[in-house]
Amino acid sequence: MGGIPAISAGGMMLVHLVITDFAIIKHLDLALREGLNILSGETGAGKSIIITAINLILGGRSSADLIRTGCSEAVVEGLFDLTGTPGLTRLLEEAGIPFNGDLLIKRTISRGGRNRVFINGSLAALQTLSRLGPRLISISGQYEHQLLLRPENHLYLLDRFSSLEDERAELGRLFDRHQNLKGEITSLEEEIKTQKEREELTRFQIQEIEMAGPVPGEDDLLEEEKRRLQHAEELLDMVSTGYQDLYESQDSALSSVAHCVKALEKGSKIAPELASVKTALTDIEAQIEDVSFALRDFRKSIQLDPQRLNQVVERLDILNRLKRKYGATIEDILRFKEALASRMFDLENRLQQIGRLSRQLNDLQSALVQKAGDLSRKRHNGAEGFRTAVETELRQLHMQDTRFRVRFEFPPDHDGISAEQGLANMRPEGLDRLEFMISPNPGEKLRPLSKIASGGELSRIMLAIRTILSRTASVETVIFDEVDAGISGAAAEVVGKKIASLAAYHQIVCITHLPQIACQGNTHFVVRKQVKGGRTEAAITELSTEARTRELARLLGGRDITPRALAHAREMLQGRVACEA
Repeated sequence: MGGIPAISAGGMMLVHLVITDFAIIKHLDLALREGLNILSGETGAGKSIIITAINLILGGRSSADLIRTGCSEAVVEGLFDLTGTPGLTRLLEEAGIPFNGDLLIKRTISRGGRNRVFINGSLAALQTLSRLGPRLISISGQYEHQLLLRPENHLYLLDRFSSLEDERAELGRLFDRHQNLKGEITSLEEEIKTQKEREELTRFQIQEIEMAGPVPGEDDLLEEEKRRLQHAEELLDMVSTGYQDLYESQDSALSSVAHCVKALEKGSKIAPELASVKTALTDIEAQIEDVSFALRDFRKSIQLDPQRLNQVVERLDILNRLKRKYGATIEDILRFKEALASRMFDLENRLQQIGRLSRQLNDLQSALVQKAGDLSRKRHNGAEGFRTAVETELRQLHMQDTRFRVRFEFPPDHDGISAEQGLANMRPEGLDRLEFMISPNPGEKLRPLSKIASGGELSRIMLAIRTILSRTASVETVIFDEVDAGISGAAAEVVGKKIASLAAYHQIVCITHLPQIACQGNTHFVVRKQVKGGRTEAAITELSTEARTRELARLLGGRDITPRALAHAREMLQGRVACEA
């Protein structure tokens, strides 16, 4: 594909869209204009596929099923002119995306799963695109009408009208902090409860170890002493016998060696070679004497003390009992005691910590309730202006007698809200629960919008709200997909004029089947299906004045375009031109 050329148009708008190998679209090149762009075509021609493709470049979900049959990937490109949009410029700068006024977004979907996003030629994360997309285009379709049926969405519409989104977001952050703090306190309380349940056992264990007072290496020394005490008599007998045999007895070994040394001393004088033998034997005599004295001294150290033996055995029993309970070695026991002491210290710290957090929670609760109360009062104040604006718009949409109200579940409390009351009803968006109420016909009481509005009424109410919000919305391109659902005749004409009036504030892209709406467009495109080479393709064409007349005639009368339908179509276009003049 040739891609999208650079532009220099002014204003924030989608100026070019290129779609390739997407669903039944082989290649579609669409240059959009300022004002109201109309897209029409027969059902199934591919109009909604174009909206799906636009959703992709806004960060919408992708699927390989969207790739055209027989192709490996689909590509959607959108070129935006963002001249004079400082907020978006800052967002792009924060994301590190080069920007000079034009913004080119390219999204590819691959069957192999390698889906990619390019913003101004730079590879970007889908998260970045998801943040950027809602600031570029707003799509209003049947899904949005369904959202109007859910009361929980009404609060957000009121906040948008009252310019309270930032305050609601700030309250949401405050609420999240409050919930996180509550969770932290609850977790600490559970831990403290568990520790307190074990506190008595912990204190007993510490006391038991401290009373025993084990010393590293003590058990090895006691085991050695126990063995000596148990075998003291046996040792004494062995040592005494050895001392007698070596030294004290008349025929002791020392006496025999001494006698032999004297004999060899005499013999060495006769035979000098015996001198070395005599010297060696003299050394043996000295060693026997040393060994004898060592045995004598050792004999003095032997204790025959049954009482001491009992003390050693009892001490070892105490240490072994500690080992069975707290660790394989005395070092393990002492480490366990340190852990117990640390746990007790940690309990004290946790008690102090929960005190600090509780004080923070009280302060945060007060701030949260105050903030929610302020936001609630602003919502109540804004509801009257919203009511007036919606009723004004509905009167212009042929719903002259419709009454519209914002019903709050709780009345405003201008005297302040107690912390207990506020916290009991608090949600991330605040204290308020509200619902839109309408009475479409005179004399009927107000009822919930979700229960009585028809499809046509929903379309017009949504258009009225969209009109009000779009005047101050940050997005410049608004897409209306099938906004004409459930309406016809005069109502369709005023809806068309209302959409055309919005084009004074925004670039509008409107998909429609109604000629009353289509004739209001500044530019008109038609989407058609055609068969080429045995394959179905969707194509889009910008219509000339004459071709546009024929398309309006088709919308008026169907496939058979009569002269009367053509004349009516010309009148409709001339009427629009006359109104503009």
